[in-house]
Amino acid sequence: MYDVNGKQYADLISGIGVSSLGHCHPAVVKAVQEQAAKFMHLMVYGEYIYSPQVQLAALLAKQLPDNLNSVYITNSGTEATEGALKLAKRYTGRTRIVSFKNAYHGSTHGALSVMGSEYFKNAFRPLLPDVQHLEFNNIEDLENISCRTAAVIVETIQGEAGAVVPSVEFLQALRNKCTEMGALLILDEIQCGFGRTGKLFAFEHFGIVPDVLLTAKAMGGGMPIGAFISSSEIMNSLTNNPVLGHITTFGGHPVSCAAALATLTTLAESNLINEVETKEQLFRKYLQHPAIKAIHGKGLLLSVEFENHELLLKIIERCIANGIITDWFLFSDNRMRLAPPLIITAEQIEICSAAIVKSINEAL
Repeated sequence: MYDVNGKQYADLISGIGVSSLGHCHPAVVKAVQEQAAKFMHLMVYGEYIYSPQVQLAALLAKQLPDNLNSVYITNSGTEATEGALKLAKRYTGRTRIVSFKNAYHGSTHGALSVMGSEYFKNAFRPLLPDVQHLEFNNIEDLENISCRTAAVIVETIQGEAGAVVPSVEFLQALRNKCTEMGALLILDEIQCGFGRTGKLFAFEHFGIVPDVLLTAKAMGGGMPIGAFISSSEIMNSLTNNPVLGHITTFGGHPVSCAAALATLTTLAESNLINEVETKEQLFRKYLQHPAIKAIHGKGLLLSVEFENHELLLKIIERCIANGIITDWFLFSDNRMRLAPPLIITAEQIEICSAAIVKSINEAL
């Protein structure tokens, strides 16, 4: 990216996980231009059938397990969360939602209710009742999931907590507990999905399948779009009592759907996802400094841990001066976010890592 003076910056956070194909990927730009020239908004989502919506949903379903075959397209990630919470209540007839501490699922009222940080919530109470927060990656805490639970919503990899990867045992135990209690398992892959971890969706690393999958951010290649995805059986519960169980004017916008289709097609037809693990190892190789306490995360969703926020802030300021765009996490302000576009090259990783190490030295 370039500022008004022409100075170039390497975007190592992809606009917070959005620009996974980089900025203005030719396939995405072409799809947007062609669709905008054909038609844009015609009618409220669901009233007319748009070919871009159907093509996108069909390709998504083709990439996913059989039970994830019904796609409801939204404008954003937080709207996908809202739709999934309503879906869980409607399908199960229950009210309790279980979430986790340090979780981030969006900023609208329902999403805020299942956020795992009191600081960001207190000014907006009252929020949704009957929400319970458990310890992430704590198998014993899963005993709190009961026959009153409508759904458990969890990030497959916690984003704003600092790219926290749970154990395989934890997510498998969670899947089993939800099945046992008849609660829906909602996996939020808004930040960690669409190839960022080295699989199209992160749950593929853990040997589980959710009842509802949330996606957004990278989905549109830079255009605003999100989705909650489930089985036709579960999703059909929104079609009755009331007849319009969930509606949106701009959800499934044809231009955003065309961009998302181009993004997904590019990922499916390229080697970008297969290269993610190698690129992760390059960052871990080049980011060596005594001030770095640890590097957390998976794939190209990484966090670099420092002693405290004060030091990290100085380092980030020096990074920006040295042409590197990065930041920290909402619930982990001593960790630097590294989530570059998947198109980053080995040479660029080496150059950017050297600039980060230089910035650390300048900040100390």
